[in-house]
Parts: sequence; structure tokens; C-alpha cells
Amino acid sequence: MSDDLSSSSSSNNDGNGRRDFLRDAALGTGALLTAGTLTPAFAQQAPAVVTSERLRPQVDSGAMSGDITRDTAMLWSRTDRAARMVVEYSVNENFKDAITVAGPAALARNDYTARVDLRGLPVSQRLFYRVRFQDLQHESAWSAPVSGSLIIPGGSERDISFAFSGDEAGQGWGINEAWGGYRVYETMRRFKPDFFIHSGDQIYADGPIQAEVTLDDGSLWRNLVTPAKSKVAETLDDYRGNFAYNLMDANKKRFMAEVPFLVQWDDHEVRNNWYPGQVIGEAEKRYQERALNVLKQRARQAMFEYNPFRIDVADPERIYRAFNYGPLLEVFMLDERSYRGANSPNRQPTQGPDAAFLGAAQMRWIKQALLRSRSTWKVIASDMPISIVVPDLNPDVPQGTFEAWANADNGKPSGRELEVAELLRFIKRHNIKNVVWVTADVHYASATYYMPEKAQFTDFKPFWEFVGGPLHAGTFGPGEIDRTFGPDVRYVSIPADMKQNRSPADLYQFFGIGKIDAKTRVMTVSLHNVDGKNLFTVDLPPEV
Repeated sequence: MSDDLSSSSSSNNDGNGRRDFLRDAALGTGALLTAGTLTPAFAQQAPAVVTSERLRPQVDSGAMSGDITRDTAMLWSRTDRAARMVVEYSVNENFKDAITVAGPAALARNDYTARVDLRGLPVSQRLFYRVRFQDLQHESAWSAPVSGSLIIPGGSERDISFAFSGDEAGQGWGINEAWGGYRVYETMRRFKPDFFIHSGDQIYADGPIQAEVTLDDGSLWRNLVTPAKSKVAETLDDYRGNFAYNLMDANKKRFMAEVPFLVQWDDHEVRNNWYPGQVIGEAEKRYQERALNVLKQRARQAMFEYNPFRIDVADPERIYRAFNYGPLLEVFMLDERSYRGANSPNRQPTQGPDAAFLGAAQMRWIKQALLRSRSTWKVIASDMPISIVVPDLNPDVPQGTFEAWANADNGKPSGRELEVAELLRFIKRHNIKNVVWVTADVHYASATYYMPEKAQFTDFKPFWEFVGGPLHAGTFGPGEIDRTFGPDVRYVSIPADMKQNRSPADLYQFFGIGKIDAKTRVMTVSLHNVDGKNLFTVDLPPEV
């Protein structure tokens, strides 16, 4: 039997597995195929009678859409054996006049995940889809269908809404079915957003989950547990298992079947506070594989496999990208991990590799993308906040090391802050209007207005930054604020004296909602808790 049809994975052969994955993604021949229309004869086979239930491919992880832009959308799903992904879609919920397309084969080398890139889709109209898998060895064996829907926002006559948050299954707080699982996803679903920005920490690869955690009141928090979540992730299969764990939650599966995802990564997809070239120090005892450059490649492959991510053919490892939704909105997703310099005291007087956060190529891209945008609103999705100080407290790094943009000196920009200053200066000098930042990472929600008149660096236009999260993780903060860019913190979602690492049972889980009125072009941003309570709202009139 060939390796692709076997049930074993190739995670121990990282070089070949990664090269196969990137080759398939770039060439469109395996993990990522542009869908082709099925022949009528093949399409008619779809609901074939299956003689044995055990021959039917299983689709326990659901289906997900994402990377929607203009008239395209990615569809993702996963099965349990070598099988071909087949998609039907229609603008009619009863699938009248449906189009059927054959996607790629889901194979062992990609952990039986598959994606289809749908193009030429209607804009501002809900699209219904069904995903099935046809067994490659028993062609009459089909999975049960998994259904979903999506909408691609666009045009000038329909309002646009989106949700944003991050930080999922962290600090040992996993799926507690008795509590209701990842309840925040069901709450966000009721807001009916057009899409969801997941601002990173999609998994906690460095955070094992135990079966039981004792809460402050003596009661027990009971987690679902799996082998992959019983230790820190090191192998490719470990990372895959972390992503698969979150897809065990019914709330998330129901949400992702209705709301497209735009995802970026932060640190916990790999390891807490990681940076390229890092070698895990001896003070950290949990890891056998200590080279972050090895771990990040395994994590990136797993992230691509487990998301509806459209791979850039020219740069198949690239994560930063943009999504255009017509005259009202464009979203720019940043990657603040792959190109950064080492975490340090962050006080470098000039820019260079040591002070990099976005890196030169990504900085050129975001400048030009903002400059070209003709949308009223430009939302920058950053996986880390600008002014909240995030120290690197890992036991194997020196004290006084910083993890995010800010360096806590409240002075003129230095270190990574120099890139912020460069981008903000560019936005002002080119009069780029209506730029809003959304982020997560710090495990509490906040709203901050940046004001030049309060800043040490003043060459920028005022702007808002909104922090969501955690989706389902320990709650921390509030963090120290660096005053370099004049932050005026208008709202913080937690008490100043809160005990750290609060469990989801304390209801300190947060997300944001952005809504753009098509007539007035006003953007309304609100912050909510896990039950949907409105905690903060602000209307942002567009600059014209």
C-alpha cells in the first residue's frame, strides 16, 4: 500500500513532509487545489448506496470556510482516511441549481485535511455548501454530508459586520462540556458576523491540558483530554493534535460552519514568546527538541493544514495577507512572529534586524497595500497590541526582555517601536484615512485612542486600537501601558486588582464586534463578554 493511502503519518520525516506540503500547496496538486467542476457522470454517483458503514469516511471535525475576498472563498474539512473532498454549493438553501466540484484528495501526509478554493462566487449573498468525502479505495463509499454557509461582504449597499478575538484553550482551560464548552463561539454566532478575525494563539502548543483543575471555590473544572494535549507539542503530529482538539468543541464547529475565519498566528501556535533562531534554554525542562526553527516549521504546516488558508504560490510560507470587501472595508493581517529579531530589552536606537518586528519586506507590503486601498475603512489585524507592555517571562531568557512592540520606557521610539513610528508616519504623510487596529494576546479586552498631543512621538494621525480575547483561556492583566504613542485607554474589561489566570467560569472571556453602516459609513465597534453583554461601544465617523 502506498504511503498516501496508509493510516500512518510522516511526521518524523519533517524535511520531506514539509517539502511535500509546500510543493502541493504551490502547485495546486495536493493540499491545495483550485476546484474543478465534476463531470455529470461523477456527480451522479454522489449519494451512492454504501454496503458497510465502516467503509464510509468520517468527518468529525466539521467544515470551515475562510480567506474570503472579492468573489473567492476557501472551504476546509478533514476526514479519517484517504478520500476525495467533494463540494456542492448554491445560493439556494435547498441546493437548487447547485454546482458540484471535485477537490483534492485528503491524504495521510496532510493528516487527511483538504481545502477547495471556490471562485466566481456571488457577493453580498449567502452561499450554502455541503462537503462530502469519497473513499479512494472504495469509490461507492461516501461520507455523510457536512453543511455550512458563508457570505462574502462587498458592494456599497449592504452593511458589513465582523467579530475579532484570540487566545483559545490556554493555561490548562480546555473543553469542559458540563460548563458548555467554548461558549463564546455560540455567543459570537448569535451576532451573525460576516467573518471572524482570529488574532492568534489558535492553540496553546506549549500548554498541556489535565483532566481536572481545582477552582478557587473547591469545585472541579473537568476537561476533555487527548494524548496530543497531555504534553508540550514537539512533533508535527503533536501540533496537528492541538488543532484537532479545538475542533472537538460543538460550539466552535457550529460557528465555523456559518462564519468564515481569517486567521493569523502569534506565539502559542509554536511555543510561548518564541522568535526565529531561538534555542530553548536548559531552564525549560519540558522539551526534547530545542530548536525553534524546527518547531516553527512543524507548527506552521499544522496551522496551514487545519485552516481554510489560501497559500501564496510565490511565497508558500507567508502568513501576512489582505482581504478586500469593496468600498467599505479592507482587512490587513500581519505576521509579527516570522520576521522579528530576538526578544531583548528592546531599546535599540536605530532600525535593523535586531529591532525588527514586521521586517523590511512586510513593512513595504503593508505600506503599499494601505496606499492602494480604496476602501473607506482599513482594519489592521495585529497579533500583539501596540502600547500594552508584554515582558518575556520565560525561565530561559534574561530578565528585562520584552515580547511585544512596547519597551516600557515611555520615551521616544526605540527598538521595535521604531517600526510603529515608521508606519504611523507613512499613514499620516500619505493621508491614509480611517485606519483601525484590532488585536488580542493579552487575555483581556480594551479600547485605546492614540493621540499625538499626548505622545512622545507625534508624527501620526489619531487612531483607535481594540483588544479582544481571550476566547477560552486564562484571563490576565491589566497590563502596564507604554506612553510613547500617546495611548488614551478608554476602556478595560477587568478589575485593576484581579487575581491572574481566572478560569472561563469567571466569565472574563471577551470578543469584539465591528459594524459598518453602508449608508453613513460609520464604523461601530463594541466589546462583549462571553454571554454577549455589551461592555463598551464607540461610533467612529469616517474621515472624508
